Amino acid sequence: MRTISHFVNGQTLEGTSGRFGDVFNPNTGEVHARVQLASDAELDAAVQAAAAAQIGWAATNPQRRARVMFEFKRLIERDMNALAEMLSSEHGKVVADSKGDIQRGLEVIEFACGIPHILKGEYTEGAGPGIDVYSMRQPLGVCAGITPFNFPAMIPMWMFGISIAVGNSFILKPSEKDPTVPVKLAELMMEAGAPAGVLNVVHGDKTAVDAILTHPLIRAVSFVGSSDIAHYVYQTGTAHGKRVQAMGGAKNHGIVLPDADLDQVVKDLSGAAFGSAGERCMALPVVVPVGKKTGDELRERMVAEMQTLKVGISTDLDAHYGPVVSAQHRAKIADYIRIGVEEGAELVVDGRDFALQGFEKGFFIGPSLFDGVKKGMKTYQEEIFGPVLQIVRAETFEEALALPSEHQYGNGVAIFTRNGKAAREFASRVNVGMVGINVPIPVPVAYHTFGGWKRSAFGDTNQHGVEGVKFYTKVKTITARWPEGDHEGDAFVIPTMK
Repeated sequence: MRTISHFVNGQTLEGTSGRFGDVFNPNTGEVHARVQLASDAELDAAVQAAAAAQIGWAATNPQRRARVMFEFKRLIERDMNALAEMLSSEHGKVVADSKGDIQRGLEVIEFACGIPHILKGEYTEGAGPGIDVYSMRQPLGVCAGITPFNFPAMIPMWMFGISIAVGNSFILKPSEKDPTVPVKLAELMMEAGAPAGVLNVVHGDKTAVDAILTHPLIRAVSFVGSSDIAHYVYQTGTAHGKRVQAMGGAKNHGIVLPDADLDQVVKDLSGAAFGSAGERCMALPVVVPVGKKTGDELRERMVAEMQTLKVGISTDLDAHYGPVVSAQHRAKIADYIRIGVEEGAELVVDGRDFALQGFEKGFFIGPSLFDGVKKGMKTYQEEIFGPVLQIVRAETFEEALALPSEHQYGNGVAIFTRNGKAAREFASRVNVGMVGINVPIPVPVAYHTFGGWKRSAFGDTNQHGVEGVKFYTKVKTITARWPEGDHEGDAFVIPTMK
């Protein structure tokens, strides 16, 4: 059986902990590899390698660092098909989704290719008599990223792409459920010309996470995962003097006004709720139709649309989505459906009994639909993270606006309408970090920034875009004067704007 090792200082590093995690193929339910789980020793070895490499990498001019990013982009595009198939075999999402996973990460790499321009500081000539003031952005040192199973290519590239481009070295701790692609990304970064030690991959569980959060040489940590763990990462990391951005869970809503194009809404909801088996923090698992007529018609059309969905193995080109990542996660989703029924919601479509012929041991679950969901229900308050769509009905625009605004999560929200005034007011007032207007999954493009509000994010700086550059750099401001002759009398005077 294949063993997946750590990647440190440009080469494979065999673990010494003696601990391993099983890596499943979700399509078959079989273990197809095992991954080494790091001890503190492996993490420290990665940190030491990263610290040694970072000094020379930071001294490399931004244009040369950008050339590495350009070459990395080319190599990813060269290997796109192989990477997508590798990703699907461990995550379970269909190959088309895996290519999307890689492409959205690659867009941040494209943004990082422009780092020479982005790093330019500010300059003020003549801020005082003979005095100029200018600023520069400098790297932090060794940074780290802790990434989830659902986007094993995109989220790592969101993190290390910008961090490395600005001159940091990086340690990636990917999910132990699908660790192969992250290692391949690090190998390709070395092939692109990055020095050994600039990007390292250390596999592990809570032991590795705690080692990252407490290691004195790691300056910043980026995290994506559940909200409870995000809060823990934020508290622990900041208590140890680190800069931390920790992205948590979500319960994104889609508000459907009576004037919306329901044909388009149903298609959008189908992809946003059930694509990638709902295992996205920007999925749309809650739809809020405004008015009884809108709700009844939406329900009828949604049931018909769901009957056309095909659940299949990852390599089935006709499948809309594949299995979920693990047997445990499938059981968790099924349990949420059971709880929803017990809470009194109407289970319109039940996907729990779905089985794929020939792949009965795979981690498949069919699409499910609830109606009559109330905001006090546990299944509404918590993130299910599976192919389950909930209808929460509202009578008015204000009631619909209040639902996502008052929810504990505030990652993303969408509104479907032809009314520009209503859309503009909704976007302005809703208490959520990312808003889509007739866009069901409002993930911003790479040169903007990604981040939610409330329990969906901990920390003050978002991911990628200019916010990402700010997170991975520190500002130095220089006040300069070049005196001529004898100015001894001014030596102890603070410069002022005379």
